[in-house]
Amino acid sequence: MYTGLLHTHSGLRYIVLLLLVIVVAKSLVGLLSNKSFEKADEKLTLWLMIATHTQLLVGLVLFFVSPFVKFGGDTMKDSVIRYWTVEHSFIMLIAIVLITLARTSTKKIAEDRAKHKRVFILSASALVLILLAIIMSGRGILIPVRA
Repeated sequence: MYTGLLHTHSGLRYIVLLLLVIVVAKSLVGLLSNKSFEKADEKLTLWLMIATHTQLLVGLVLFFVSPFVKFGGDTMKDSVIRYWTVEHSFIMLIAIVLITLARTSTKKIAEDRAKHKRVFILSASALVLILLAIIMSGRGILIPVRA
């Protein structure tokens, strides 16, 4: 079960990263060229939010079955256990909140330029956090998962 979840979680990161890069790039272009916030922009942010929430659900299950997540007196002393128990989860949760805010907060904004700006800032911040967490995990983006 653990290995399957780990591979699923690892594979989903490519979908999340691809969608996130597309959303960041499209919102930057929209911001710089004063383009309208179109239905395609709205759908991209929706698909990104769906992908990240799916990743969150798989990650939550993985959190409770992983041998690298342990709660106890030694959790904060061991850097590997601390990373998987606290740091990875916390960084990714912040990124998911930023992506969710990017999607939901644009509905209350009337001006297209402001929508692009909001999506760009929040999504780019989430992208930086996710890349940081992937790099910190020691697995990298292109390195296969070893269970």
